[in-house]
Amino acid sequence: METTAKYRLMGAFTLVAILGVFGFVYWLNHGSGLSERSTYQIKFSGAVPGLRPGAAVQFNGIRVGEVTDLRLDAKTPQQVMATISVDRATPVRADTQVSLDFQGLMGVTSVALKGGAPQSPSLQVVGGSAPLLVAEAAAGSDLTATARDALRRLDGILADNSESLRGTIANLNTFTGALAKNSDKIDGIVAGLERMTGGDSAKSSAVFLDLTAPRSFPAYDKEITGQLAVGEPTALLVLDTQKLLLRSLSGSRTQIQGGAQWVDNLPKLVQARIVQAVENATSPGGVARAADSPSAERQLLIEIRSFEVVTTEKPVAMVELAAKLVGEGGHVLNARTFGATALADSLEAANAAAALDQAFGKTVTQLAYWVREVR
Repeated sequence: METTAKYRLMGAFTLVAILGVFGFVYWLNHGSGLSERSTYQIKFSGAVPGLRPGAAVQFNGIRVGEVTDLRLDAKTPQQVMATISVDRATPVRADTQVSLDFQGLMGVTSVALKGGAPQSPSLQVVGGSAPLLVAEAAAGSDLTATARDALRRLDGILADNSESLRGTIANLNTFTGALAKNSDKIDGIVAGLERMTGGDSAKSSAVFLDLTAPRSFPAYDKEITGQLAVGEPTALLVLDTQKLLLRSLSGSRTQIQGGAQWVDNLPKLVQARIVQAVENATSPGGVARAADSPSAERQLLIEIRSFEVVTTEKPVAMVELAAKLVGEGGHVLNARTFGATALADSLEAANAAAALDQAFGKTVTQLAYWVREVR
């Protein structure tokens, strides 16, 4: 009896399990499962790389179902028929577009449904078959296939224009060869452009040059009365610079090449050296810059009229200064022009600066003697 009861219990359990499976299948088809889905057929006019049963079906980027079947069309081998099952609420219409979506270069392939006008009719079952959607002609073209097609077209273009490409490469070789043969001339042209625009082809750092104040003067026995203030010299804008200037016979001025320049703008430098020269010629305590001695009894006003190297047969450094000695109330006590020249060994910056310094020394010596006498 005990054995019979066990067999009855096992049989009852097996019967309940079978009924449960049938109930689940019935619920899946008639409850919230497959009964809420719609089936559609999709016709592809080419390969569908990577598409498999179970692949996702997306409508405007939202997953709404999956692919349930894939098969070839026996009558038209180049076509592939796919069966999809989607949520019945999905608004699939007669003008819904179908394509394949490739998620990344190595991603999973899925079916993409897009759009459809609101007024477009819904697809209907015809002859008991699932409604048919026709995919776009290029729906199966993945990125790899597209790249292959692009390379194939590029190869065709290159093949069709091979002669033109050979000619272009030959012309480039000829041009680069001509540049190599004439590199020295090109360097000369570039250097000439730099000189014309005031540049300097030398990449070395600038050399700063100074002027020398004359020191050798006879003893001065007269008593110095009052303070003498030396104002900052005035000059044309072209002379208010640190550049060493070269003037042609036509009057045009350019910078002397070589990267050298004065240690300060020329008017300030000339003022400082004139103060030193007059101190050396008279007494150290009686001369100062006008900015340092605004209440001085007398002022020495200077105008720089020339301070450059002139390109004659032999380069000549030319310096010319106009001086006025002004007393209290702006009364001009005396006025005179001083100047001197000196030959330059060449137009190199060092030789030009040495010649200018020599001409400046001669000019300022005359000026210092004159100031000493008229004070």
